[in-house]
Amino acid sequence: MRIAFLTAPEGVEQVELTEPWQAVTDAGHEPVLVSTKSGEVQAFNHLDKADTFPVAEVTGEVPAESFDALVLPGGVANPDALRMDEKAVAFVRAFFDQGRPVAAICHAPWTLIEADVVSGRTLTSWPSLRTDLRNAGATWVDEQVKVCDGGPNVLITSRKPDDLKAFCETFLKEFDKAAQK
Repeated sequence: MRIAFLTAPEGVEQVELTEPWQAVTDAGHEPVLVSTKSGEVQAFNHLDKADTFPVAEVTGEVPAESFDALVLPGGVANPDALRMDEKAVAFVRAFFDQGRPVAAICHAPWTLIEADVVSGRTLTSWPSLRTDLRNAGATWVDEQVKVCDGGPNVLITSRKPDDLKAFCETFLKEFDKAAQK
């Protein structure tokens, strides 16, 4: 599978990018870093700058159809920037429109709210997003990982870096199931 990892040029929580990326690689799939600008993505360890990662594809230049699934890492600044970028929001929405699986962790559901794809869905996130999600029509739960198939695609969400092991195991299993269909 070819799996898109969408991040803003700055602000992604490094561990929420690198651990899922490694899980995808270890499973024999192809992770692809997609961002709103070419060049590099500046990751963070909470509020401190961490490593940079090369961007492979740019939103607006690559169609969602060229990927089998989407992973949205968190970090506070990352999804906040993505939700202000029309091409990034359209890229995310396209995965739902096409019934392709999506996994999002921590603050990443902010981008899902902006894409208008959470109404009627059940998901989890960093706790501070619960009111935003409820106001957007979602049901919020406080669970390590939540799989919601009550929509056009399967949506896998987790709360925080401590949930990464369960998040990675679950989204890989769900992505594989979706690929079998």
